[in-house]
Amino acid sequence: MSDPTAAIAEYWDAAAAAFDDEPDHGLRQGHTRAAWARLMRSWLPLGPADVLDVGCGTGSLSLLLAEAGHQVTGVDLAPRMVEQAKAKLAAAGYTGRFLVGDAADPPTGQERYDAVLSRHLLWTLPDPEAALRAWVARLGPGGRLVLVEGRWREAGESGVPYVAGAESLPWHGGVTAEDLAAAVRPLVTSLRIEPLSGEPELWGGPVTDERYALIAVT
Repeated sequence: MSDPTAAIAEYWDAAAAAFDDEPDHGLRQGHTRAAWARLMRSWLPLGPADVLDVGCGTGSLSLLLAEAGHQVTGVDLAPRMVEQAKAKLAAAGYTGRFLVGDAADPPTGQERYDAVLSRHLLWTLPDPEAALRAWVARLGPGGRLVLVEGRWREAGESGVPYVAGAESLPWHGGVTAEDLAAAVRPLVTSLRIEPLSGEPELWGGPVTDERYALIAVT
């Protein structure tokens, strides 16, 4: 593990205990949870699918996937996040596979998935475009890449600063829908953008920055 990667893992390990306090992280409010469940249904295949949740955090979206009947594999760099994800699904009576590893290059070998899901991860990565290539490579024919992203104020502005040197990350502070679409388009057959800024139930209240989902098909 490189030094930057180690620092990133330590940061998110430290953040794990309070991570679910954010409305869109813990999905503890019924209307927020229902809003994300609705989006998951619209973005993913109708039938049971094998889904790779990269940067799964505490497993809130992984749990929604399991509840919808999908087989979920979650990957996160932070061991404490993975522990919470495992416990969250077990407490709800669902099973999932959770791995500690670099979400930018998931340790899943030659396995292929029907969908790869990532939420608010790309801004944390030293090489987000390499991660996009790695994720698309893990999709089978006609697989779906679902990226929930945005362009917001500097991460850590209202809390603990991010890792030292974070300002040099390519997409520090987020990535616009236009820029992300330009990076993904050569890798896939088709894509669409769904704006999400105007849906306050997703975030625990109104937001003023750019938030969206990119849904692509290989």
